[in-house]
Amino acid sequence: MQNLFTRFIEDESGATAIEYGLIAALIAVGMIAGATAIGDQLNNKFDSVAGTIKSENNVNTATNAE
Repeated sequence: MQNLFTRFIEDESGATAIEYGLIAALIAVGMIAGATAIGDQLNNKFDSVAGTIKSENNVNTATNAE
């Protein structure tokens, strides 16, 4: 029985699996944060382009109306 208990205490395979899981979770959080930041910047750029196109369209429409 003591041999079984000693082997259980010295076994580190579970700790290694937990460490790998924590590393994977940390990488996933970093990827999500990065994708969110890039997505926000991309959304702002698309809004800027859409605003420019809309204002150019309004100028062209007003010029054609005259």
